[in-house]
Amino acid sequence: MMRAFRWLLPHPFLTLLLAAVWTLLQNDISAGMVVFGVLLGIFIPIATAQWWPDRPGGIRPFRMLSYCLLVMWDIIVANIEVAWIVLTKSNASMRPAWVVIPLDLRQPEAITVLAGTITLTPGTVSADLSDEGHSLLVHALDVPDPDAVRDEIKHRYERRLKEIFT
Repeated sequence: MMRAFRWLLPHPFLTLLLAAVWTLLQNDISAGMVVFGVLLGIFIPIATAQWWPDRPGGIRPFRMLSYCLLVMWDIIVANIEVAWIVLTKSNASMRPAWVVIPLDLRQPEAITVLAGTITLTPGTVSADLSDEGHSLLVHALDVPDPDAVRDEIKHRYERRLKEIFT
């Protein structure tokens, strides 16, 4: 039974995400669109399962939800901070910095989420991942203390992602 379930839904969260995105993109929530979205959500992961040999296991969805809420809050706050910087600081007084973030994360999916989180947050961008995947290069717009940025990313995001991707 479990084997049949794994075959039908190799990536259950991806199935739900694809179905929801399809329905939202259609701008028409009807039974037909939802059913078609679910069918796409089932078919696409099955068709692409061979390219996902090391699928992530043990993702904690409730912790992921709280992480998403935290990131959305941080994006709102960072938008205000960047707007303030743009409106009040001259280019000469800004202190941009490159910050190397040593990573404790090893799962590619978790590293991708971290890099995406950093890039989504205004004022920072993930620029490079080391060849071994042990550090991430981040550019920050205005930083008085690069070590504080590193510590905040590790504590605020990486620590939570380690809890999510067990």
